Amino acid sequence: MPMSARFPLICVIGLFVCGQTACNLVPAQAVRQSQFRSMQLYQQKQAVAMERDQASQLASSLASQKQQLEQRSASMQSQLDTANHRLNNLNAERTQLQQRYVSLLNRARNQPNPLSEADTQRFLDLMNKYPNFEFDPQTGVSKFHSDVVFASGSAQLKNSAKPLLQDLAAIMKQGDAQRLNILVVGHTDDKPIVKRNTKSKHPTNWHLSTNRAASVLLALAKFGIKENRMGAAGYSSFQPVVPNKNEQSRQQNRRVEIYVLAPDAVVARWDPWMNRN
Repeated sequence: MPMSARFPLICVIGLFVCGQTACNLVPAQAVRQSQFRSMQLYQQKQAVAMERDQASQLASSLASQKQQLEQRSASMQSQLDTANHRLNNLNAERTQLQQRYVSLLNRARNQPNPLSEADTQRFLDLMNKYPNFEFDPQTGVSKFHSDVVFASGSAQLKNSAKPLLQDLAAIMKQGDAQRLNILVVGHTDDKPIVKRNTKSKHPTNWHLSTNRAASVLLALAKFGIKENRMGAAGYSSFQPVVPNKNEQSRQQNRRVEIYVLAPDAVVARWDPWMNRN
């Protein structure tokens, strides 16, 4: 073949080969890109699925915690309602007992003297013997000022007060007085307790009034009166005989009262039939 004819043929063959190669290169690259993109989408899908599962688990856990908190809240509310109900019942019961006690104590104050004429005369002789001792022959109520029996802020009996209580106990252990009962009631003035030493033993006037009544009761028991014949109470500063205007009036209000009660008198749930030997 002449040289001039070979050159065009070679060019045609070269163009054909180059065209075939270009056509094969384009689809292969696109496939690889598509595969890479598919892999990215798959990984993203897996990550999203994992996040969705984690979110679902977190939501489930939060829902469970919420339910537990709601149950605990309901339980605590129920306990609180129960406690409030019990507290209301106790307050109502305390109010009823206080009203009953005040009513019965007032009845004790207003009852006629249960002492016989002979025992009444013995109490009158006792009043003449001890100037600071008072006795009402109409009601049978005795009283003495706390300053005579106790040191300031103390519930410990003075030695000078013991002969009076011993003589009183002797009257209650003889004759018709042996069948009678005793209620000891303590009273204070309106000054609050502030001294540290006193406050450690008697935090309030309530404590001081009741502790003083108890001291008198225990002294009477020591002098021979059976304890099942006696009771003790305290009114703090809330039953003054005169307004607390000055030290003289306050001294009158600081007192211990002794009520002599008939055998059938019932004071503060005191059932005399339960105390018989």
